[in-house]
Amino acid sequence: MALAGISQRLGAETSSKFNAVGATASGSNLCNVHRSQREDNLLGAFSAAVTDRVRAAVTTSAPNAGEGPAGIVALASFLEGGSIEELSRVLGLSHSATLRMVDKLERGGLIERREADDARAVAVVPTDEGKKVAAQIQRVRMEALDQLLQPLSASERAELARLHEKLLKGVVASGVARGKICRLCDLDACGHERGRCPVTEAPGAVTDSP
Repeated sequence: MALAGISQRLGAETSSKFNAVGATASGSNLCNVHRSQREDNLLGAFSAAVTDRVRAAVTTSAPNAGEGPAGIVALASFLEGGSIEELSRVLGLSHSATLRMVDKLERGGLIERREADDARAVAVVPTDEGKKVAAQIQRVRMEALDQLLQPLSASERAELARLHEKLLKGVVASGVARGKICRLCDLDACGHERGRCPVTEAPGAVTDSP
């Protein structure tokens, strides 16, 4: 069979399969497998949109792309005076990558190195300017997230918050360190100090946390 004929046949078969799936892809007609796949895919698509929106917002408020915004927020909120090693674990970066990030933040006047209690380590501390930048990052992050939630009613947002709390507890239970989850968080907004943060309050949480 000529190549063109094979392509036409495969195209027709693929179209037929997609049409068959489409015919059953609405409401209660979805089979369990397709329903689960659709839910997973929708979550993945929205997660990508959230990531893109937040990254675009926070990188305009920090002098360093990548994990720079998360680094300065973590240092300003719950990791002040932490070591390079602690910061590395929170950000999920290698030691060398964390050093490069700290060097950039230090050149930008956002953090400074100080002697730690352990003479073998160095404490990383945000400057006053660094704290201002961290607050700005958190503000634009919250604005970006709020825009994404605009289509929801107040009751829908409350239900989504409840589901997020449940999902975050599952993430903690899977072994992800709390500090890594919360590296860009506004700890006041989540209720950390009031015992309402689902990450902090989750049982069996790994340390390196707020």
